[in-house]
Amino acid sequence: MGKPTHFDPKRTALLTIDLQNDFLHPEGAYGRAGQSAEAIAALPARIKPLRDALKKKGGAYISAQFTLVPNAEGEPLIAPHLKALRPFLGKGDFAPGSFGHDLVDTLKPADYTIEKVAYSALYQTRLEYLLRALDIDHLIVGGIVTNGGVASTLRDAHLRNIETTMLTDGCAAFRQDVHEATILSLATVTHQMTCAEVLAMLEASA
Repeated sequence: MGKPTHFDPKRTALLTIDLQNDFLHPEGAYGRAGQSAEAIAALPARIKPLRDALKKKGGAYISAQFTLVPNAEGEPLIAPHLKALRPFLGKGDFAPGSFGHDLVDTLKPADYTIEKVAYSALYQTRLEYLLRALDIDHLIVGGIVTNGGVASTLRDAHLRNIETTMLTDGCAAFRQDVHEATILSLATVTHQMTCAEVLAMLEASA
């Protein structure tokens, strides 16, 4: 799709996917299990200047956060395929209101928070309602992982005719080759720009 020539910041929202303590913080669920990657850890600091610039221009920041809803005994309602993939996930992980579920400090506060129970931030969430209520027609998307939550959200947005720009260096995966392959595969459904390119366009906007 190439790069957008311009966009209206007041009708634009930055949407980050899963930039939470349980994924990124050393004391979070993934950190305790030794599941981390430098590319993922670098994202919040890279995205923050763009977030600040967009908000100064009248745009919004929405944080979509993966959620494991606890059952009556406090055990997470977790899909079998995810439990098999990430057997270390357990009681209290990604639970609403917990430290691990929370947005990382670098990007706090979000204007709006979306709890999501699957990869896509548009699947059974209030995100579409928010976009309509705020008159948002363009989403700038970053976060983790490129081939999971980011890709699923971008494809769902495309199906709904929501214009998106993918931050090619504002998302990451646990493997660089998977990240790069996903960027290539998404080129037909989303604009693609670096964080610096979007920041420059924001700073040049009226």
